[in-house]
Amino acid sequence: MFAADGVWRATHTPDGPGTIHLRPDGFVEVWGPGGEWLRTRAAGMTGALDSLDGFDPSLHPVVARLAHRMPGLRLARTERVFDALVPAVLEQKVTGVEAKRAWHGLVRLTGEPAPGPVPLMLTPTPERILDVASYEFHQLGVERRRAETIQRCARVAHRLEEAVPFGADALDARLRSIAGVGVWTSAEIRAVALGDPDAVSVGDYHLSNSVSYALAGEPRGDDDRMLELLAPFAGHRGRVTRLIEASGLRAPRRGPRMRARRIARH
Repeated sequence: MFAADGVWRATHTPDGPGTIHLRPDGFVEVWGPGGEWLRTRAAGMTGALDSLDGFDPSLHPVVARLAHRMPGLRLARTERVFDALVPAVLEQKVTGVEAKRAWHGLVRLTGEPAPGPVPLMLTPTPERILDVASYEFHQLGVERRRAETIQRCARVAHRLEEAVPFGADALDARLRSIAGVGVWTSAEIRAVALGDPDAVSVGDYHLSNSVSYALAGEPRGDDDRMLELLAPFAGHRGRVTRLIEASGLRAPRRGPRMRARRIARH
């Protein structure tokens, strides 16, 4: 939660539930059994551990300009895979509005009050997700395919969390071994959980157009064209896409937007 007094985050950790408050003055407050676990990862959550080694923005004038304009942009990491996984799967092939609605509903259904002085809810545990019935997912607007993917991931969540110390490639391999988790979903998860600077969301509804427009002046581009343009930045391709997204550069809109669906009505 972003607030005037800083950022608040509540989650389950290996030590139990915890809440962390990252204040603008750099001071960190924690609550709950998992509080100290969160405190030791505060630097990563703020992007302070992000490394620019190997990143050469001068390889493209637009990237150089954006990097100069946003020198403070850093990639944060939470080290909690399942927290990033459920929202990412919920975002598959639907609008952001639909995904956020489903996520908020799932947290209200399965979450618990977080420790600390503010009314936050803990993110769902894998065990609690496995208890959610198919009709409950349906009422939240989540069809069978995404619901089953989330529950398949919940069954092996411990294996996914264990991959964090081994880096992005190890986590990517474990994620993509699960039916329903593809390139796009893995990239979205790695970007949040590990701050992976090379995570590119191939298959995104808008990203390939934005990258093609920003780096080549082309209003439309497919995933192959996007990867071609990002190739000089291998190792930091995700960082470049973040710079483009943060800059507000967008390809001119043409044609209908993706429309929201109301699955729960059917």
